[in-house]
Amino acid sequence: MTVVPVVDEGLGNSSYLVDLGDGRALVVDAGLDVRAVGATAERRRLTVAFAADTHLHADFLSGARQFAVSDGAEVLASAAGRRTFGHRGLRDGDEVDLGGLRLRALGTPGHTDEHLSFLLLDGERPVGVFTGGSLIVGAAARTDLVSPDRTEALARAQYASLRRLLELPDDVAVWPTHGAGSFCSAPPGADRVSTIGRERATNPLLQVDGEDEFVAALLGSLGSFPPYFLRLAELNRRGPLLDRTPALQPLAIDKVRALLAAGAELVDVRPMRDFAAGHVPGALSIPLRPGFASWLGWLAPDDRPLIVVRGTDQDADEIAWQAAKIGYRLAEEVDIGQWDGPLTDIRMVAANQVDGAVLDVRQESEFDAGHLPGAQHVELGALPQRADEVRSEPLVVMCGHCERAMSASSLHERAGHRDLAVLTGGADDWVAATGRELVT
Repeated sequence: MTVVPVVDEGLGNSSYLVDLGDGRALVVDAGLDVRAVGATAERRRLTVAFAADTHLHADFLSGARQFAVSDGAEVLASAAGRRTFGHRGLRDGDEVDLGGLRLRALGTPGHTDEHLSFLLLDGERPVGVFTGGSLIVGAAARTDLVSPDRTEALARAQYASLRRLLELPDDVAVWPTHGAGSFCSAPPGADRVSTIGRERATNPLLQVDGEDEFVAALLGSLGSFPPYFLRLAELNRRGPLLDRTPALQPLAIDKVRALLAAGAELVDVRPMRDFAAGHVPGALSIPLRPGFASWLGWLAPDDRPLIVVRGTDQDADEIAWQAAKIGYRLAEEVDIGQWDGPLTDIRMVAANQVDGAVLDVRQESEFDAGHLPGAQHVELGALPQRADEVRSEPLVVMCGHCERAMSASSLHERAGHRDLAVLTGGADDWVAATGRELVT
């Protein structure tokens, strides 16, 4: 038996391919972008026979139903999830014969109400547990994605679920879905997999004294999350299925203008320096990078057409796939070189050129860890709703590495702000350039 993690670095999640030893495979928590998992299975000459989901995912669309159609896989998921497509509904204690190995469902609510963990057994010996969004490396997944009035109750359920998992032997492998980089509250820099014994000894949330302390620690660690999280669980309940491969189709300029006049938006995915040098007025800058999908879902509307502006060296298929895995269909693009209207630019300034008002758009935890004296703080994700709170120009916008700052500047520019500049580095670059200290 071999378990192969397949990591989505952008969303911070892991899928798992389990070689069952007879030409068949089990896939756990695969996303709708099944290319990497499918390629791994193909290299190992495996057919996906089972596709299991630990919960109704909020941060990506599930690929379980896609594997059911493409490989004939049997979908395994919680009966309490009330999925509307064909699957085997499992409850706590149910087991699935994988052909020598067994998969046992463990009810572990907390991250979601219907959450299951899957214990992999070789005979009577527990080998590892797919913990989804219950126990994750160095933490536990957030409990505030269902509704505000359910957050504390789910945190208490999460406490009980973790205690149940800790009853497993120390050498049992822990294979979580959410990892470093996930907005489901995985700590940065943590390993992707672990063991029960290691988590028992090192996970800060497992060191607290009692349920109330656990709830306070967990809820105190929660940051913001993209708004698209609130709609994907329902889409996964219905079973997303691609009817065609995501792709971008070029648009003529007159068609672009007609769509823009009807309410469409331009999403410029070029590198930030290209956007700064010249872009269509009103375009939203979301540079293509590993975190592109999360920021697309955070900043771009999902109720109107989105037209992509990309560089000639950027992979159009990758852009379309990144969007598809969180439920966005980017079907059309325009070549910036063909744009026949005016372009605008945004200044970029070095760390030793910062003068006047500063807007820091990093996450709250980043800002608290160290920021420029006098800097105003509004997270990028909150900026569309809080733009009127931002100081008047001239304004220098900053983040950690410029990308978020350029997105923020494009939002400000769209709202009518002028005299904007983007800091080319981050807070540490400012310290190195000025010799001054950050405020914590």
